[in-house]
Amino acid sequence: MNERIGNAPRWVVMGVSGCGKSSVGIALAQALGVRFVEGDQYHPAANVAKMAAGIPLTDDDRKEWLHSLQAEIRAAAAAGTGLVVSCSALKRRYRDLLRAGDPALRFAHLDGSRELIAARMAARQGHYMPLSLLDSQLATLEPLQDDEAGLRLDIGTEVPALVRAILARE
Repeated sequence: MNERIGNAPRWVVMGVSGCGKSSVGIALAQALGVRFVEGDQYHPAANVAKMAAGIPLTDDDRKEWLHSLQAEIRAAAAAGTGLVVSCSALKRRYRDLLRAGDPALRFAHLDGSRELIAARMAARQGHYMPLSLLDSQLATLEPLQDDEAGLRLDIGTEVPALVRAILARE
């Protein structure tokens, strides 16, 4: 499971909306000197419209999005370059699909209380994901499992400390 393709790490920063995937992902990519892929930008317009309307995505809705992210991961693995992707990766099978692009892919699962995540979602401006979808995301979430490469992190911790914890796994 720890075997890598190429010599540069590839990480997915995962968790429900509002947990800090983008902030941690950007900081991690900068620390590693690799490209950052904002997973939200890969959602088809129909998915964004559905979420903006407060309608949870189905597995079928997520399929094209996950395959697009898998293609980015596969390309980085084939090139031997590092990559950090932000992606909710809520279910094990979604992570398995992403991992099919790179068996050495690792996951940083950002985890925290519903109250903290809700407060963060309420405070952010201009994001299409409404607070009303948080409970459906929490219900869908299958936490990172022991046999999956990666670690689970408490979002109550400052971003630099979270990045240091991830880098300590290198």
